[in-house]
Amino acid sequence: MKPQNAITPTREEDFPEWYQQVIRVADLAENSEVRGCMVIKPWGYALWENMQAILDRMFKDTGHQNVYFPLFIPLSHLQKEAEHVEGFAKECAVVTHHRLELQDGKLVPASPLNEPLVVRPTSETIIGATVAKWVKSYRDLPILLNQWANVVRWEMRPRLFLRTAEFLWQEGHTAHETETEAIEETERMLHIYETFARDYLALPVLSGEKTASERFPGALRTYCIETLVQDRKAIQAGTSHFLGQNFAHASGIQFQSRSGQLEYAWTTSWGVSTRLIGTLIMMHSDDDGFVLPPRVAPAHVVIIPITTKEETRATVLSQAESICAKLREQSFHGQPLRVELDTRDLGGGVKNWEWIKKGVPIRLELGPRDLESGSVALSRRDHSPKDKQFIPVGQAIAEVPDLLADIQKNLLIRATQFRDAHTHSIDSQEAFYQFFTPKNSNKPEIHGGFALSHWNGSLAIEEKLKADLKVTIRCIPRGISAEPGKCIFTGEPSIQRVVFAKSY
Repeated sequence: MKPQNAITPTREEDFPEWYQQVIRVADLAENSEVRGCMVIKPWGYALWENMQAILDRMFKDTGHQNVYFPLFIPLSHLQKEAEHVEGFAKECAVVTHHRLELQDGKLVPASPLNEPLVVRPTSETIIGATVAKWVKSYRDLPILLNQWANVVRWEMRPRLFLRTAEFLWQEGHTAHETETEAIEETERMLHIYETFARDYLALPVLSGEKTASERFPGALRTYCIETLVQDRKAIQAGTSHFLGQNFAHASGIQFQSRSGQLEYAWTTSWGVSTRLIGTLIMMHSDDDGFVLPPRVAPAHVVIIPITTKEETRATVLSQAESICAKLREQSFHGQPLRVELDTRDLGGGVKNWEWIKKGVPIRLELGPRDLESGSVALSRRDHSPKDKQFIPVGQAIAEVPDLLADIQKNLLIRATQFRDAHTHSIDSQEAFYQFFTPKNSNKPEIHGGFALSHWNGSLAIEEKLKADLKVTIRCIPRGISAEPGKCIFTGEPSIQRVVFAKSY
């Protein structure tokens, strides 16, 4: 039987609360004293560091360099790009004073700033102003920059990792000589996000272009990757924006062209955030806690010595340390194995369940009886906690890298099967409404998920579906046959099916 402190409620009983409980028992993060902000705890931050390191290498391999720009953005910078500032206006935090004074025993703001400063919601405007100083000639292009930073978007309904007032992310910003180069950059970075999600996070994603109403403010085109999580809602896991010359005009990014003419640069921006951690939880985890894809796990293996008897404690710990050292000499996916050795003076069952909840891919338990037989108990996090293999120590050490690869593969297969099982072509408005309305569905087992349906491009239809069903168009997909048809809402011609879903 599972202990009482396993995940309660289950996913089926209350998915939103289950999600919060996974974060709690996996010790990933907690709410801070500042409303809407979170404290990312060591286990959660180690996961983010691993994700960051992989992406950082992928960015640098494609010629990008890391930079850092100020947290504060003068209001005048945002005002230069009308559509951009309108898109973020309701989410901005603004600094208006630069000093505190003690009045009647209370600290109050004093000394108003000459110009208010916006706490960075995104950096297009301030980076654009700086790049304008750097660029004089076509020879100065392209400029390929990336920034690892925090941003603030005032969130009224916070949820750890998914929506918080402050969150961590990377934001890429590039400037190019030609439109073609900028479009190629936008698509290149989308492909990097697809590759990272699939190969490292075991997330199958759909990629495509956002509709005009869902574009990044100020962009000409926005591309995204979308994944479907276990409550059959979509999460936007990353975006890449072709900004055209809009921000170059606003910031004055001009260069002398090859023909000697003064031209405006073509720019892009792209980003992913700590929202990816929330996506991992919602996609892979179960009613026992977090489930980590091995390629990003803070620890690949945890060794759990069972030391209930004092007379055997030293011997068990010595053998556990020997196994730990040998495992650390092994590698997985080009990296040394990350191994935890849990020597705490706690019962084996308690320690085992803690590591199950934290999602470590492989657990090795070792007790006095195992010493006598020369074996260990090996468990995989993608299998039931009851599934254990008692195998020789040497065999266990040798097989760990292959088992990690198999776990990584298995998580992607499971997630892909889930997505495909809940992706349906829907060809009538009635069936569409039933699909997104559980009580009206005569087939609840296929209710909710990705709906592929024809749409005539009408903004009015988008707004109506948001109001009626809280359903949005997630993307105009790539890689799916673009056969023409008729809009299921109006009967008008449609170029191709688009992806609808409820979302976070």
